[in-house]
Amino acid sequence: MDLHRLTIHELSGMLKKGEIRSRDIVDSLFKRIDHTEGKIAAYMTLTRDLAYEQAEKADSLIKSGKAGYLTGIPIAIKDNICTKGIRTTCSSKILEGLVPPYDATVITRLKDAGAVFTGKTNMDEFAMGSSTENSAYALTKNPWDTERIPGGSSGGSAAAVSADECIAALGSDTGGSIRQPAACCGVVGLKPTYGRVSRYGLVAFASSLDQIGPITKDVTDSAMLLNIIGGHDPLDSTSVGTPMPDFTGSFEGGIKGVRIGIPKEYFIEGMDIEVERSVMDSISILEGLGAIKKDISLPHTDYAVASYYILATAEASSNLARYDGARYGFRTKNAKDLFDMYIRSRQEGFGPEVKRRIMLGTYALSAGYYDAYYRKAQQVRRLIKEDFDRAFESVDVIITPTAPTPAFKTGEKTQDPLKMYLSDIFTISVNLAGIPAISIPCGFGSGDLPIGLQISGRHFDEETLFRLAYAFEQSTEWHKRRPAI
Repeated sequence: MDLHRLTIHELSGMLKKGEIRSRDIVDSLFKRIDHTEGKIAAYMTLTRDLAYEQAEKADSLIKSGKAGYLTGIPIAIKDNICTKGIRTTCSSKILEGLVPPYDATVITRLKDAGAVFTGKTNMDEFAMGSSTENSAYALTKNPWDTERIPGGSSGGSAAAVSADECIAALGSDTGGSIRQPAACCGVVGLKPTYGRVSRYGLVAFASSLDQIGPITKDVTDSAMLLNIIGGHDPLDSTSVGTPMPDFTGSFEGGIKGVRIGIPKEYFIEGMDIEVERSVMDSISILEGLGAIKKDISLPHTDYAVASYYILATAEASSNLARYDGARYGFRTKNAKDLFDMYIRSRQEGFGPEVKRRIMLGTYALSAGYYDAYYRKAQQVRRLIKEDFDRAFESVDVIITPTAPTPAFKTGEKTQDPLKMYLSDIFTISVNLAGIPAISIPCGFGSGDLPIGLQISGRHFDEETLFRLAYAFEQSTEWHKRRPAI
């Protein structure tokens, strides 16, 4: 049996019955990684020795009867989440060789649950990108077509899950960085409500938008992982103390009577016709299961991309000011004096996209432009949130495509930043509003490329998202398909 192809819930059941050991899963995974990683480049760092060490501990826990459902399950971690004693670079040269002295809260919770770590996954540098082409170290490929991008910025995590190089993974989502790569790679990606999951130990890109979430092979696994990583954390001032339900209990009861909103602004000219067809077919399936469709409007959607790329870059400009070569990470060898060291270290350490966003953000925050750009973008953000608030007065969830097209070819948009930024046109609004959203596979386009369906919900109502996503998943076969790599 190919254990690496199974899900968390399948493997957890087998472990508890004593049919397999965690070590067997790790063996299967690293054989798979050895076979496919050269073609995919999903990982920045592999933690083979640590994985076997953790697997041994997990097997002992299982024998003692103290195991939870994540005990012994191998998980991959995006390289912007701090891991004590394991290199964490954000795929940037400026953090080359950085080994954090502490764990992020989500890592502590995974360790407490008995999870096994396979390694740190590749990403767009500092999570800035939609294609994982901005990594300073590697070019991750899409397992469905290695000439295409895996999405970004959590492209390494999504590719690793899709290629069965891990059982599940953690990513981060600032403007679609979990959902868009999940759609590109044919897996499930959840962006929880802002504040549901602790950001302590997540290297900041845009602090008011960033959120950690799971990337998994099916909806059940996503709920199981959120059960572990979610909940209040006193170390994170933006973490919210809203009660944590058992999300795996969300699947019961079906979806009869659930009101699904279809916003006209998300079905736009230029959207891939196969994406539109797959999403419309999915809506028909949900109606067949008892959901009630309602046309809605989110009138300020057209301003989301502009607002996002002012706010996110402004926060990035502030957050990335700390990387100056003085204390840790990369330092230039050619400095004439202290000031020159600062300039050269940042010039040589940051990649082109990160520099672009720092400059955009610094400009938006500068004297004379703050009111015209940053303040105006904050006002637009409020209007976008109010659009969602009004919509959720009449519907329970909102259905849209996750991305306007399937995965595009590597290099296709690198020379046109605006086209690249529009890859997140359907996901950005969710982050601006702080609401939860999940992307699930809903079809395939020409070239056997996956297409994602996005379901968005009210603040802290992940339960309804899971219920709808699970009902759809059980009525279709899209999530069971795997790339032939």
